[in-house]
Amino acid sequence: METAKENFERLCRQLECGQVRVAEKNDGHWVVNAWVKEEILKGFACGVLTDMSQGQFSFYDKDTIAPRAFSLDDKVRIVPGGSSVRRGAYLALGVIVMPPAYVNIGAYVDSGTMIDSHALVGSCAQVGKNVHLAAASQLGGVLEPVGALPVIVEDNVFIGGNCGIYEGTIVEENAVIGTGVVINRSTAVYDAVNGGYITANAQGQIVIPAGAVVVAGSRPIVKGPGKEAGVHLYTPVIVKYRDEKTSGAITLEHLLR
Repeated sequence: METAKENFERLCRQLECGQVRVAEKNDGHWVVNAWVKEEILKGFACGVLTDMSQGQFSFYDKDTIAPRAFSLDDKVRIVPGGSSVRRGAYLALGVIVMPPAYVNIGAYVDSGTMIDSHALVGSCAQVGKNVHLAAASQLGGVLEPVGALPVIVEDNVFIGGNCGIYEGTIVEENAVIGTGVVINRSTAVYDAVNGGYITANAQGQIVIPAGAVVVAGSRPIVKGPGKEAGVHLYTPVIVKYRDEKTSGAITLEHLLR
């Protein structure tokens, strides 16, 4: 019978080659594979704190979740300068990781995506093809509860610098998230094109529609002392839906790849 560590090692190999994913799209809907999260948590539990120091730098972590090793055969560009990818993370062919950046366990990053400097792909986050995660942006990690969907960023999304996408938010394909936008389940998003607010769905997720262009905005408090004081609440705003002009403005230079 396999030990817990052996089970976890097998799962990490499956995650790293894309054979298994924490979440996947079935019939147009994202579903979480809770058993994968359960095994990841077991991997943390059965690990033993060990010395992973290198040269003058001291590192101590569970022996089950060491940094992932890559080879030229992986066809992934990890530019020198302090980036780290943890065990159990999948990076497809053609992914670029600029230093320093961090990709946590259970994450899935599809082909052609760029992870820019100081960016974070949190635990179990799912990132599609040809995504640009700009400098200092963060995709939050969602390990617990095991049934909760992680942050999901679909194909051809552009996420501007210093953004934060958290708590199982889904950013649908071709959307553009402007610099400094923060989205979580308690942040209502105003659609200035169609009118009305986008709030968390029955599963507690904010869903940014396909092709939406989102920028930082605000809305006034409408009653009480806050209204009298002229206080506004932070509110991301959909100002348009992606067109050829928007696509041209955010196209990555092929020379970078």
